[in-house]
Amino acid sequence: MEKHFELTDKAFENSFTDCTLDPEIFSHEAHLRLAWIHIKNYGIEQAEENIQKQLQNFITFVDAKDKYNKTLTIAATKVVNHFIRQSNSNNFKDFILEFPQLKTRFKQLIESHYNFDIFNSKYAKKEFLTPDLLPFD
Repeated sequence: MEKHFELTDKAFENSFTDCTLDPEIFSHEAHLRLAWIHIKNYGIEQAEENIQKQLQNFITFVDAKDKYNKTLTIAATKVVNHFIRQSNSNNFKDFILEFPQLKTRFKQLIESHYNFDIFNSKYAKKEFLTPDLLPFD
């Protein structure tokens, strides 16, 4: 089990927001959990805004500004929202077990929406690029 699960949802959200979360435990799964928490608590639109702002603050704090990708951040939040709408889970542990492809096939899920590499695009890092293959819900 990943270390982020040692924190409650509220403690995880607060420590990320306050930039006190250990960067070592902010894994891909922890990114997904952050999106899940924000969507559940604030709705998709507010979640997209919150996550962008908080992620930029966090990566600035840990001196990893070059890793931020606006398109990927918004796209990932939209993908998590898509699965939340199909989910029967009321907690993130069950949610990620219900949809393991979010962990095991995440890159392919994102690539199904884009005909170009958003992971390495300098434009995708700065601006949200809308999908050109498959729109988000």
